[in-house]
Amino acid sequence: MMEKIIEKKINLPSSFDPRQFWGADETVLLALQDAFPVKIIPRGHMIKIIGPGDTVALIVTLLEDLILSFKETGFLSSQDVATAIRIASTSLDRTPTPADKSQLNYSEIIPLEQKFIQAKSSGQHELIQALQKNDIVFAIGPAGTGKTYLSVAMAVSAFNQGGIKKIILARPAVEAGESLGFLPGDYKDKIDPYLKPLYDALEEMLSFQKLKRLLDQEIIEIIPLAYMRGRTLNNAFIILDEAQNTTFTQMKMFLTRLGFNAKAVITGDITQIDLPHKKDSGLISSIRVLNGISGIRFVYLHKNDVVRHALVKDIIEAYDKFDRKENGSENQ
Repeated sequence: MMEKIIEKKINLPSSFDPRQFWGADETVLLALQDAFPVKIIPRGHMIKIIGPGDTVALIVTLLEDLILSFKETGFLSSQDVATAIRIASTSLDRTPTPADKSQLNYSEIIPLEQKFIQAKSSGQHELIQALQKNDIVFAIGPAGTGKTYLSVAMAVSAFNQGGIKKIILARPAVEAGESLGFLPGDYKDKIDPYLKPLYDALEEMLSFQKLKRLLDQEIIEIIPLAYMRGRTLNNAFIILDEAQNTTFTQMKMFLTRLGFNAKAVITGDITQIDLPHKKDSGLISSIRVLNGISGIRFVYLHKNDVVRHALVKDIIEAYDKFDRKENGSENQ
């Protein structure tokens, strides 16, 4: 049975220049119409979308995401458009789950001072909801799914709204073939390379002056995991990044640091364990030990949630396929 054709209208904000939004020679419009079986008719600030019902609903969501991106930066890059199209195409290529159907527009947002961040996939939507409703959340998935970025954004948002008084970001400093003692520089020089991804996320969400002030006052701390031992953290948002490289004991130590009005997020990728014995990973053991405890939520992100360069998803799939082949041959 042919799906019913519908028509939907949405409006660009009055502050937008429609010509800049659609790009030179309407490249954004043409890209959308090439990718989906819909007709998009722009009339000034009004946009009319005509096509199959489910596809039109998806295009409305896609356009709303692009409007948010344009509002933040004043332009749409080809990568912004390609990523939005890829995510929407993925939604059409698979059978929607009940959660997908009820949350099609991924409406959850994280408000910041100068912008807000919106979920760009069903997995990211689930993660934001979990962070809002639980005191301990494990975000597990491959690179590029937004685990760390969204967690840092939630921490900054909570601080800006006065919900917490301190942000602590920690990582295990697992040496990749080098001993810290042989690296040049003082202590800070030695650990900063391990912590750089956390600085990168913060620099996108806070002005340079505010970030420097909060770091100087130790309102925001970015530290190796070992430096959390013996502390009790009240009124804090705590993030443990790269948790697949913690041991059982380190994970237990981290989780027992929580004090009153504290929230913890643990992010990691169980396919990227750098420990000598992968079975020793504190992240893997936590899944077995803590699953089912009220107030603790495990969110699993997948390659369909990757929002980096379009090739990242293909790279993840290629490595997964290679690993399965290698493991299969080893077991024969």
